[in-house]
Amino acid sequence: MRIVMIAENDPAGVGSLLRSALVRHTDHVCRLVTTQTRYNHGYEKDLHVPGLDAAGLDELAGVLEAADAFHFHMLADEHMPLGPLTAAPFLAGKAVVHHHHGHPVFRSNPRMFQEKYRDLGRANLLVSTPDLLRLLPGARWQPNLVPQNAPLYRPSPRATDGRVRLGHSPTRKDIKNTADLVAVHARLAAEMPWLDLEVVDDVPHVECLARKQACDMVFDHMQGYYGMSSLEALSQGLPTIAGLDDWNLAAIRDFFQRDDLPWVVARTREELETVVRRLALDPDERRRIGRASRRFMETAWSEKRLAASWSAVYENLHRPVPSGRGRVVPVASGGAMGANPA
Repeated sequence: MRIVMIAENDPAGVGSLLRSALVRHTDHVCRLVTTQTRYNHGYEKDLHVPGLDAAGLDELAGVLEAADAFHFHMLADEHMPLGPLTAAPFLAGKAVVHHHHGHPVFRSNPRMFQEKYRDLGRANLLVSTPDLLRLLPGARWQPNLVPQNAPLYRPSPRATDGRVRLGHSPTRKDIKNTADLVAVHARLAAEMPWLDLEVVDDVPHVECLARKQACDMVFDHMQGYYGMSSLEALSQGLPTIAGLDDWNLAAIRDFFQRDDLPWVVARTREELETVVRRLALDPDERRRIGRASRRFMETAWSEKRLAASWSAVYENLHRPVPSGRGRVVPVASGGAMGANPA
């Protein structure tokens, strides 16, 4: 299948990571079209519209024409300008996927998107984390993936200088509980001056991964769900602290058919302080949790298994009925948009 993903900017690098996994582990052809560069993360680009010359735009038009499925990330749709092009003229008879990643506009007005997809008869709706299922009824959660065997995603020996490093890589500090973490660290550092806080902010992604890899534990956030920061740290074999709520924990257990999840859960500032103190003082516990984290990413949340799950998503998409606006028909039965990777 020829899949074209379209996004303003690549959300947390998930588009480029998914494209790479599909190319390496499946027979699908996947292209990623982006129109903006935000932050300083330096994710891999494919068809980045601002950088396309006349030949590149001709290639983009050919890719849009040949697509079997259009996969729109975040707020993108067929009317979003792609230089002088849009995807709209190429949509007839093609499968369309809308994939939400928690953009603030979507979170603030989910009803607008619910009504839009209902009116258009769009049945292929995905969300990146389980909490977003509350905002988009009828969608399926399909986990993002990381290449756990790539060097920067593997465990790395820790420095033995007597210091303990707590890592945190917020894209937006205002929604990642960064202030809570800073306050907790300030309190603990008064009694444990060897506890360092490494806040990785606005740097290329490869540098972010390398600096996290050198940490002893990582804090994601306490918003109830997990972020890509969690998946990166778990893959690196690090104790990973996040405020996962019961809804998200249940969804993860159900998808992967695993009761043993590796996150260290802290949902309040008080719980965060308790957890960080315990891990800072117990290197054996850090090593135990870190090994379990890495094992989980190798055996459950592995890139190869999730690439197969994503392949099933695409192969079981609903396609539009050419003669009926707003009607869809499945190309396969079983509701496989959220098929487990087992």
